[in-house]
Amino acid sequence: MFPLKSTTVIASLLFILPTHALAALPPIMSQTLPDGGQSWSLPVQTLLFLTLLGFIPALLLMMTSFTRIIIVLGLLRNALGTPSAPPNQVLLGLALFLTFFVMSPVADQAYREAYQPFSEDKISLETALERGTAPFRTFMLGQTRETDLALFARIAKVGDIQEAKDVPMRILVPAFITSELKTAFQIGFTIFIPFLIIDLVVASVLMALGMMMVPPATVSLPFKLMLFVLVDGWQLLLGSLSQSFFN
Repeated sequence: MFPLKSTTVIASLLFILPTHALAALPPIMSQTLPDGGQSWSLPVQTLLFLTLLGFIPALLLMMTSFTRIIIVLGLLRNALGTPSAPPNQVLLGLALFLTFFVMSPVADQAYREAYQPFSEDKISLETALERGTAPFRTFMLGQTRETDLALFARIAKVGDIQEAKDVPMRILVPAFITSELKTAFQIGFTIFIPFLIIDLVVASVLMALGMMMVPPATVSLPFKLMLFVLVDGWQLLLGSLSQSFFN
């Protein structure tokens, strides 16, 4: 057991140290910018930045071209009949880098119009967020069907939307995701057709030869791979995917 005097000293230190630690922290300050907004001190900006980092995966899935690309690549793998080739890591890496390629003009615009003025203390955080999301709104609106926007606007009981800038993000994001899923499955259907024809032809030939014990997928796989290589499938697919976002 500690003596009473030592216990008193330890208890006093426990109460004093947190006070000194809080006093050593930099104060939370804000200043008024020329445009009338507020600029917060570095600790607040750091806290907001670290908080936003947790939403990056969701933003990557919901507000970029990643969803369409990864679904099409997954459907291609199923159409080829190779569920483990390319591996998941390769598909994810390819989808990520292709997403960076497609979204680079949008990211550059957001960087020039939002981050650079904000880093130079020319605009407030609220203005930077508004300017930073504007290029992504334009991108998503260009890929979203009006029927999907009307559906979620009706569900949310939002009045008539006259202009694109009036579409709330809570309606635009789910409408964009719905449109991306529909587009990805349409592209996947187009990819499946030639490989399905090969499977049907191989299965018919095997039935005619009486080789019913031979799996048709095993025989058709080399022909599907040969067809994909002969038409330069990777260049055709990735090029078409990229161009689908710029048209």
